[in-house]
Amino acid sequence: MNAAFLAVLSLGAFFLATRFYARWIERRVYDMDNDDPTPAHTCADGVDFVPCGKHVLFGHHFCSVAGAAPIVGPAIAVIWGWLPALIWIVVGTIFIGAVHDFGALALSAKREGRTMGDLAGDILGPRARIWFLSIIVLLTWVVIAAFGYVIAFLFTAFPASVWPVNFEILVAVIIGWWIYHRGGSLLIASILAVIALYVVVFICAKNPEWGSLAGLGLEGSDSIVAWIVFLLIYSFVASVLPVRVLLQPRDYINSHQLFVGLGGLILGILIVQPELSAPALNPGAAEAGAPPILPLLFITIACGAISGFHSLVASGTTSKQLNKMRDARTVGYGGMVGEGVLAMIAVLAVSAGLGLSESVREAFVQANPGSSPTPSELWAHSYSSWQTVGNTGIGNFVKGGATFLEPLVSWAGDHKLAETIVAVIVISFAATTLDTAARIQRFCLKELGRGVGTKAFDSRYVGAAVAVIPAGLLAIFTDGGRGPGSGGFILWPLFGTTNQLIGGITLTVLFVYLRRAKKPQLPIALPMVFLLVMTTIAGVMNLTNELSKETLNTPVVLFGSLFLVLEALVLYEAFCALRGRGPRPEAA
Repeated sequence: MNAAFLAVLSLGAFFLATRFYARWIERRVYDMDNDDPTPAHTCADGVDFVPCGKHVLFGHHFCSVAGAAPIVGPAIAVIWGWLPALIWIVVGTIFIGAVHDFGALALSAKREGRTMGDLAGDILGPRARIWFLSIIVLLTWVVIAAFGYVIAFLFTAFPASVWPVNFEILVAVIIGWWIYHRGGSLLIASILAVIALYVVVFICAKNPEWGSLAGLGLEGSDSIVAWIVFLLIYSFVASVLPVRVLLQPRDYINSHQLFVGLGGLILGILIVQPELSAPALNPGAAEAGAPPILPLLFITIACGAISGFHSLVASGTTSKQLNKMRDARTVGYGGMVGEGVLAMIAVLAVSAGLGLSESVREAFVQANPGSSPTPSELWAHSYSSWQTVGNTGIGNFVKGGATFLEPLVSWAGDHKLAETIVAVIVISFAATTLDTAARIQRFCLKELGRGVGTKAFDSRYVGAAVAVIPAGLLAIFTDGGRGPGSGGFILWPLFGTTNQLIGGITLTVLFVYLRRAKKPQLPIALPMVFLLVMTTIAGVMNLTNELSKETLNTPVVLFGSLFLVLEALVLYEAFCALRGRGPRPEAA
């Protein structure tokens, strides 16, 4: 099967969905085709509630939701075969993920920019607010800790990416000052920033040692720990700064360079037209230690098809910057479609590009002197073990994606340039999610505190500290064979399940709201039932699996059980609300 054909087919489906289905959802379901004032205007405070142009806000939202997860999930799920992974990404994005993201943004924009956890209290009942916010707070700590490790690992593995990623932050601050304080041209600033960034990428690809901490005596796990500390300090600072200082300009610039990178990957696929070396369905997945494809496919690929974390971004930061209600469709539905495109590229990168990677071939030949492996053999070697794939998913994407870019940068005469570009893309996505998660955690802690009768977290500095410090402590611990600094992965087995659980609960809140408002509910009801059923089954399976092991992962068992109990409590509140025993919502 030709990867270019699959790319064109997937892009066509996404285009049609955005053109027709999203417009129908906008008019008939969420009723956002109007000019009602948004929280960015009615609650403007110059820090979190700041009106933002549609294109700039799209850049922020897309970069924040499209972290490392839509790359890691598909890169792992291909072990079951590329066909189920691609079908779930395209269908899930169009009918579940994008509808979910759009709905969270729309509802929050109508309710003073409050988070979904807080809104659950209005729509399902006060106790639901506590249960739902508790799930969100626990998950966000895991996200911050794990993403901090992922970025630190990539900085260490691909040191050429260090200066380009940090250069983005410096340029963002300068452009924020230029645009908002000097009235400069956004277009000119954006073009110059993207050009400057890729110049830095080219220079650092030729001098990767510049990004290494070896000169400071820090290598391996010590280097990872040092980067985690730096990243968490950065996350604290970024989460308390006014959005116009760093968040808005950085994500806008990021979106441009990421669109250039993603456009280059798609163009490279069309030029190279590689054949897929991965099987459509892999009958050997079970022998490689992979769990059953059902329901684990729908949990492994979370952010590439449907992600509860997106509802936290949509209602946590994006709704507070929405300039016009009409912008919600482009930002909410369109942002998820953009992530679906990224997940689709990830599938093709590891299914077709990985077998063509010069780095993978060199490593294989070095381990097997005299061999001449085919692309299919290289893929099979890379996906010979579920455990191995879990540790190398991002690396597989970087190496596989680089083969698509190599024809466009062949003038450099070094495949390391293409790998550096892809690594910068991955880290840029993950970094925006990292500090956005810290800001969202701050909002949720404030709402949770008020829900239990305390204003201790009203201070953004206190909230940010409580968001970052526990995540930092979690990250510093050691997770088995990954070494110091990888502690966030102790609870990582719960991420996919809990992430989808939040998505299912968000859809439940939307369903109850739409039912009371007498709006069409089927586009929400079907995804809600499907996601809740699959997530609950997966959660029980994971818990049962952990309990059957000789060495018990106590944190996973405790938190996994807690999440299932909290899910049951929220759904019970939803049932009571539908029976008329909950608070009545405002008019739609």
